Amino acid sequence: MMIARFAPSPTGPLHLGHAYAAIFAYELAMENGGSLLLRFEDIDVTRVRDQYYLAIERDLAWLGIHWDGTPMRQKDRLPAYTESLQKLKSLEVVYPCFCTRREIQQELKTMIHAPHGPEGEAMYPGTCRNLTPTERAERIGQGQAHCWRLHAHRAIDFTGPLVFQDQIKGRVDVEPLLLGDVVLARKDIATSYHLAVVTDDHFQGVTDVTRGEDLLPSTHVHRILQSLLGLAVPVYHHHRLIVDEAGKRLAKRDDALSLATLRDQGKRREDILAMLCP
Repeated sequence: MMIARFAPSPTGPLHLGHAYAAIFAYELAMENGGSLLLRFEDIDVTRVRDQYYLAIERDLAWLGIHWDGTPMRQKDRLPAYTESLQKLKSLEVVYPCFCTRREIQQELKTMIHAPHGPEGEAMYPGTCRNLTPTERAERIGQGQAHCWRLHAHRAIDFTGPLVFQDQIKGRVDVEPLLLGDVVLARKDIATSYHLAVVTDDHFQGVTDVTRGEDLLPSTHVHRILQSLLGLAVPVYHHHRLIVDEAGKRLAKRDDALSLATLRDQGKRREDILAMLCP
């Protein structure tokens, strides 16, 4: 049976972009006799606000979206993420990073050919990647580690070439260095989006992952983590994004397009559907 999921962060109100993503996942599951799960991605407790859990559920119900079971909260799953990270440590495909954000930015400014991601953003230059075991142990002992990063080169040596299937984009060959040595856990947050999402998708038996095409680069990282951790590989559906009049992707700060605001203005579910599919 198909199992899809909608996984918002309770850090602000849902907007039209979220509505499209939720409806896409729900309709895909219903058309295939499956079910939809609701998962709250709330690992960043500094940004989460309690009122948005209920607000999100209210918005989804207003859209006619129903989910199976009790919504899962990632903050209740921290031991599972720690277990995943520990397995990666045992494989020696992660390493501790001791750089602050300021230090990374300063180093990037001195580089003639600084590494950049698919959207042109500067990436971590690998400063701590080649520290000796002794240097790492000394710094960890002094409590200096800021995060743990994926060693992308070593990881792909371990997994070999990988692919994933996208029902919209087709067969995709994994580019292991696309996002570089991404952060998998921080000093203040015990996991990252990348590590948590693959751990949870496997745990919940998710068969089909639906999300915006802006997250397609992240799927390359997720496929590597799935291989390293021995996790099930779902089918992906990277759908289009809802953008504003300037062609910019919607953000939670766009209150004028939040579902709560539109509802207060008298908009109905049918009006939202018409706005999403003109």
